[in-house]
Amino acid sequence: MTEWIISIMQQLSYWGIAFLMFLDNVFPPIPSEIIMPSAGYTASQGQLILIGVIIAGSFGSLLAAALLYWIGSKFSHDAIFRFVDRYGKYLFIKTEDVKTSLTWFEQYGHRIVFFGRMIPAVRSLISIPAGMSHMPFWKFMLFSGLGTIIWTTFLACVGFYLGENQALMKQVLSQVGYVMLFIALLFVAWLFYRKYRKKSSN
Repeated sequence: MTEWIISIMQQLSYWGIAFLMFLDNVFPPIPSEIIMPSAGYTASQGQLILIGVIIAGSFGSLLAAALLYWIGSKFSHDAIFRFVDRYGKYLFIKTEDVKTSLTWFEQYGHRIVFFGRMIPAVRSLISIPAGMSHMPFWKFMLFSGLGTIIWTTFLACVGFYLGENQALMKQVLSQVGYVMLFIALLFVAWLFYRKYRKKSSN
């Protein structure tokens, strides 16, 4: 898959990166953990500019997020679940995953959009419940934009600075999922703590 990704970037340059990151959000088996480090490494070889790589990756990711948000906001819950039941297997998305994302959104509020953009699998789904819950679009794009820029910048820089050391780069990327999950769990724990303190003070 890495060779195919690099081939797309070589042929389409920044538009290829944007296209691949768009696919990452709607088709999870094409992971940003391969796309952006590969693009960052290409930039380190002088074929692209690092800031251009980050902008292109963020643009493609946010375009997909906006599309998924629109789908969530325009179609009924039942219609979305029927679609996922019928076609989700082709997109590697399960109905249970959408329901879980919706539950997360309802429990933890709009801030989960920010953290969700940096968690593998979740970032592909969190836009749909945001649309289903009619989160204000400007706030959705703001939180999505902040999370996306942080994520794409980190991955691009890993490829840019560590691309020559493939073993170290793979080691860093293999651990990043656990780090982001740990941060998300800390966030959830903080929300529960705040909720508990609020109840105790009443």
